[in-house]
Amino acid sequence: MASKRLRTGLTTGALIAGALVVAPPTVADPAVAETDYTLSVDAGATGPTIEETMYGVFFEDINHAADGGLYAELIQNRSFEFTTQDNASYTPLTGWREVSAGASGTAEVVDDDGRLNENNRNYLRLALNGDGGSADAGFGLANAGWGGIALTEGAGYDFSVWARTDQAATPLTVTLRDEHGAALAAPLTVEVTSGEWTRYQGTLTADATTDAGQVEVVAGGAGTVALDMVSLFPQDTFRDRPNGLRPDLAQAVADLEPSFVRFPGGCIVNTGTHEAYEAPDYPRERSFQWKETVGPVEERPTNHNFWGYNQSYGLGYFEYFQFSEDIGAMPLPVLPALVTGCGENQHTDDPELLQRHIQDALDLIEFANGPTDSTWGGLRAEMGHPEPFGLTHVAIGNEENLAEEFYANFEQFRAAIEAEYPEITVVSNSGPGSSGPLFDDLWRLNTEGGVDMVDEHYYNDPTWFLENNDRYDSYDREGPDVFLGEYASRDNTFYNALAEASFLTGLERNADVVKMASYAPLFAMEDSYQWHPDLIWFNNRESWPSASYEVQKLFSVNRGHEVVPSQASTTPIEQEPISGGIGLGTWLTSATYDDVEVTSADGETLFADDFSGGADRWSGNGNGSWQIVDGAYAQTDAGVEDALVIAGDTGWTDYDLKLTATKQSGEEGFLIAFGVQDTGNYYWWNLGGWGNTRSAVERGVNGARSPVLEGDTTTIEEGRAYDIEVQVRGREVTLLLDGQEWGSFTDDAVAEPFRQVVTRDQETGELIVKVVNAQDDAARTAIDLGNEVQVGDTAEVTVLQGDPEAVNTRTERPIQPETSTFEGVANAFSYTFPPNSVTFLRIPTEP
Repeated sequence: MASKRLRTGLTTGALIAGALVVAPPTVADPAVAETDYTLSVDAGATGPTIEETMYGVFFEDINHAADGGLYAELIQNRSFEFTTQDNASYTPLTGWREVSAGASGTAEVVDDDGRLNENNRNYLRLALNGDGGSADAGFGLANAGWGGIALTEGAGYDFSVWARTDQAATPLTVTLRDEHGAALAAPLTVEVTSGEWTRYQGTLTADATTDAGQVEVVAGGAGTVALDMVSLFPQDTFRDRPNGLRPDLAQAVADLEPSFVRFPGGCIVNTGTHEAYEAPDYPRERSFQWKETVGPVEERPTNHNFWGYNQSYGLGYFEYFQFSEDIGAMPLPVLPALVTGCGENQHTDDPELLQRHIQDALDLIEFANGPTDSTWGGLRAEMGHPEPFGLTHVAIGNEENLAEEFYANFEQFRAAIEAEYPEITVVSNSGPGSSGPLFDDLWRLNTEGGVDMVDEHYYNDPTWFLENNDRYDSYDREGPDVFLGEYASRDNTFYNALAEASFLTGLERNADVVKMASYAPLFAMEDSYQWHPDLIWFNNRESWPSASYEVQKLFSVNRGHEVVPSQASTTPIEQEPISGGIGLGTWLTSATYDDVEVTSADGETLFADDFSGGADRWSGNGNGSWQIVDGAYAQTDAGVEDALVIAGDTGWTDYDLKLTATKQSGEEGFLIAFGVQDTGNYYWWNLGGWGNTRSAVERGVNGARSPVLEGDTTTIEEGRAYDIEVQVRGREVTLLLDGQEWGSFTDDAVAEPFRQVVTRDQETGELIVKVVNAQDDAARTAIDLGNEVQVGDTAEVTVLQGDPEAVNTRTERPIQPETSTFEGVANAFSYTFPPNSVTFLRIPTEP
């Protein structure tokens, strides 16, 4: 077996401005190198049970996943509620433009006593001049949805609007048009005949197909007509639900066969104020509160979305419950704990408000499960679902950074829920990271408190996932169960999916501890997303799966019922010393750096710069404003993230980096990089990171970062000069701050590329052998199933294989499963797993 260096994304060569361009590895041909492995399976033995809940999905309204995505409404800003508080570029008429059909008028969005209701405050007032000179003349607005409305020839679209007029009758002509203005359907005309708000509706049938459609609403005559909740809904929705979901996106989720749906977030749950919507002085930036999202859609207030846009709440708690039921999944709602997360770090110290939210939690359970003669069960019945939804789990909180404050509130929620609904499992969480002081504190509190289940979240580079396959091997079997509610390897290449697949074999092996897992995020709009990677991508008509989706689906539909003990040989990996140049950076901070010096372990000066001659030896990633200020190198823009400049040689090993750093202004501290290969591959000491709340060392791999040393709560003061030193010896690193050792670590974790798990399908009797080979060599493997079971001589084989840099896109899907039959199965047989592959062998057995 040949020794090798694991593929990590780090490369060697001279540093240049920006990232190095690296030729991707090629997919193996018949002459590819092979590495020998053994895989022993104790086929007669039984391991942990894999719960039915093991694989689910997590939905959050991020990347326009709801409005413009899963929620099938085709009109953007249908109730004219957009505001600069949602997004600096928004106005109440965002998404709309004025149109004239031979007449003139004015369009104004107003908020006055004539509104539709107190929750839906803005409406459109069209003042018509009546100067068209013909019965068909009019003035109005057009809306093109989110980058164009996708219309399909022969399909029906339901139009509706709430309107009132000061005339005996005002005609509204509704037309579907293409981007050039050509009509795509016979016009729909409705007569507004009341001075009171009334809902008018009709259907249009498209006579052509386009991805760039728009809907035009034109009012004729004179006088004033008011419009609100202008809606265009496709008749084709998932399961034909009214106010329903886009079929292709919903079906893509259903095809994963998820056991649960975690909703509605995520950061939208516990950011913003926890105050309720109360007109007229309502808070625009509120945490997601379920009672605002049920009942008639025209009475649901809109809200600022944490991710930088407006959320309509057309997709609300009733729709989430109904979708979960439609795809056979358990609903798992997440409620705010009144401690903000996602960087806000605030605690609401208001006992009355806390009790109101606790009552909201109890009322939610009644809404989901209560009888129809109860208050909230009755509302569920009025909305069309008299039968209970069968809620069993409720999560309290999401990624809180204040451990003690969060857990104190959590305990009050749990006590109240268990007192009234002892059958409900109340889920806690462990913060936003995979390790560190906060993670440890929350796990300690949850364990001491006897919590049933803890929700873990982490987003790390692919190497971390390969290195941490055994993460849950050492977890306390008597402690809380683990719900891995959010995780992903930070990119959407097939290599990321391979790393995630490797990690999933470890989750299944530890199925006695890990009861539930869901990748995140679920959806992303192609041209408007805030987070990457994502599971399912879409535009206004099409959707396509990422490579990670294909991995998730394979594991979900081939989970099996119990783990079968197995053991595989490992890959001999030669670890080389940490090597690379140096870097200086900031994140939402202005800082200056001076007197940078790099010396070898034997005292030779490798690099020195006091910036007296400028900064020509440094190159950057293009972020920030770097300039010489008072003889030091300064990054002066405190509003930019990830401003990094680099220098030196990628071949440096065993060296000391010394420098002086001073924070000038901003939210955080310093980023001191070492072992730098390029601006995406490095280590950096993040001093005063995460809003200047803590410090840590992270490793960057192709732009994705993972913690290697969590550090402590060190923060950075403005105007103070800090002496910083980093000592690199082999794979050991020591860090000194103002002459005192701050911390040290040895980065010697092995990213094993060959991983396996075996499960048994009790219904079919099959052994499911799941093997991940995340390397450029094929894995020639001697498989021994033992003699406890009799096996058939053929197996169904499903394989994902490809270039590790491959990405599924709208036009190309290089990563798709291929299924075949393998005829060489025996109790002992050989099988070669392709390079860069995920393989599932379903082997029939008899006792």
